[in-house]
Amino acid sequence: MPVTLSAFGRCLPALALLILAPSLALAAGETAGRAGSCSSAPGKDEIARTPGEAERRPRARELGITIGRHQSGPLDAITDVAGVRVGQVTRFFGEGKLRPGHGPARTGVTAVIPRDDVWHRKCPAAAAVANGCGEVTGIAWVNESGWLEVPIVVTNSHSVGRAFDAVITWMMRGNPKIGVDEDVVDPVVGECDDSAFNDIRGRHVREQDVVAALDGASGGPVEEGVVGAGTGMESFGFKAGVGTASRVAHTKTGDWTMGALVVANFGDRADLTIAGVPVGREMPLKERGFKGSEGSIIIVVAMDAPLDSRQLGRVARRAPFALARMGTPGHHGSGDFCVAFSTAHVVPEAAEGKKLTFRLMSDLDLDEIFQASEEAVEEAVVNSLLKAHSIAGRDGNKSEAIDIAQLKRVLAKYGR
Repeated sequence: MPVTLSAFGRCLPALALLILAPSLALAAGETAGRAGSCSSAPGKDEIARTPGEAERRPRARELGITIGRHQSGPLDAITDVAGVRVGQVTRFFGEGKLRPGHGPARTGVTAVIPRDDVWHRKCPAAAAVANGCGEVTGIAWVNESGWLEVPIVVTNSHSVGRAFDAVITWMMRGNPKIGVDEDVVDPVVGECDDSAFNDIRGRHVREQDVVAALDGASGGPVEEGVVGAGTGMESFGFKAGVGTASRVAHTKTGDWTMGALVVANFGDRADLTIAGVPVGREMPLKERGFKGSEGSIIIVVAMDAPLDSRQLGRVARRAPFALARMGTPGHHGSGDFCVAFSTAHVVPEAAEGKKLTFRLMSDLDLDEIFQASEEAVEEAVVNSLLKAHSIAGRDGNKSEAIDIAQLKRVLAKYGR
């Protein structure tokens, strides 16, 4: 049986489990991976993915694609913001004709944890909706309270309920006073529609998958492309998925890091623009026998700049500007959401009767924050396209990765 492992040196326990109990891997019927961890062996009905496909594909910076004028952080990832962790689990099994409720599955879950013990050490936060054909649960409370007290989880449209339950399970496990002596949990769960490639009726993201993504969340490099919630996603008619990037903004009050993570599932091919180059017109979409999703994108922006909820709302409302620079007009059927948070301050759980004092940036100094955040979002989308490899999903529907060699020629034609 072939074994597909990422970060092999960190996956020896999983390899030992497969050697000792191969029947468990067969029974699992899945390929499940986490950011910075491992993927199990495919079962008898699975597609074995070639190890390292995403690793071999370049990111924007490696291709010389420059988005904006700010420098990226060391990892060029949302995890450049200290304390932020990302975890992912992928469900990738079956092939051929769609059997509703059974497969094939091309889906998963991606989780962003703002900081340790975010329940008792809440982050100032805000959310914004550019087009509401979709869902992110819990953002009414984020905007009302001005803080984020739970992880941000993204999955497919039909698995929101199970992910919601899983976040409650995970939060209660770590906080036994929740719902007893402390408040109840209102999870933040976003979704995109992967039904063009995934058996979405099967709701193959299970509660244990979400808990595993949260338990496995870590700092460091973030896996991109065909992973987690991005497994079955497509943007501009190219295979896409999870992408991330970061920027450092130099302001009069100091240097601040902002990072973005996206699950990208939006845009028409003809509109695709990368670094000002009309890539979509130069690489037109060939006719195919199925209709892709009309779109959606979930954007998470993290930063260590000292902003409050009102200011973070201004950041979140500007995230769609990055999408506009890539050519998308914002379609009727697209769900475009952004959640932005800052780790600069702690809002304590037990704050009743206390005076809370925070030092904030002046709004007059926010332009660099706005621009750096937008640049990070734009590059995160580009990375989601570049790092994703081609897949075949339900009914043999194929989502082709962007051809890197052809893209280089197109960029060179326009002097990039």
